[in-house]
Amino acid sequence: MSLSADLWAANADLAAVALAHPFVQGIADGSLPTELFAGYVAQDAFFLESFARAYALGAAHSPDRAGLDVFADLLAGVREELRLHEGYAARWGIDLAAVEPLPATLAYTEFLLATASLGGAGLTCAAMTPCMRLYAHLGQSLAGRSASTYAEWVTTYADPGLEELTGTLERLLDGTAADTPAVRRAYRRAMELEVGFFDAAWRGGAGPG
Repeated sequence: MSLSADLWAANADLAAVALAHPFVQGIADGSLPTELFAGYVAQDAFFLESFARAYALGAAHSPDRAGLDVFADLLAGVREELRLHEGYAARWGIDLAAVEPLPATLAYTEFLLATASLGGAGLTCAAMTPCMRLYAHLGQSLAGRSASTYAEWVTTYADPGLEELTGTLERLLDGTAADTPAVRRAYRRAMELEVGFFDAAWRGGAGPG
């Protein structure tokens, strides 16, 4: 089993928590209040800007041309995802430039940027892969049974293009990271922060993330 597959399997408990989360299930059946989804979109747009910066740092620290190219491709994928959020924002009157990040959002972005700044390419991949793999997992799990209200969200994350990008990042993880406690901690921490992000979105931003 590859390192990326082993890390995903080792965190299957958190993936299951995320899929069963009332926020995600509210997307699936259309019962999620639109104001909660709008708040999530605003926070996620802020998060994705930091995610893109972390990819840029990964490119800067890449030891070879192949890694540089992969990080550049992944950064382009984040730009596409941000365009989706801009479309939501335009429809619902969300000013993305005025978003105040919640504690859960800041906890995640600060973790990613610190890891990408101070760690090598392998550790950066370990911190960033869970977001990609989890969202591909959620999209594929909800595909075909989502309500029309949030069908665009599900379609985006169920898209084969995202699966391909996720596989690209996982292969980079396998090629640059050793199976160390630090790598496992980074992967686990990112998964925990994903669940915390959904918790904060479900509460509408109330309380600590």
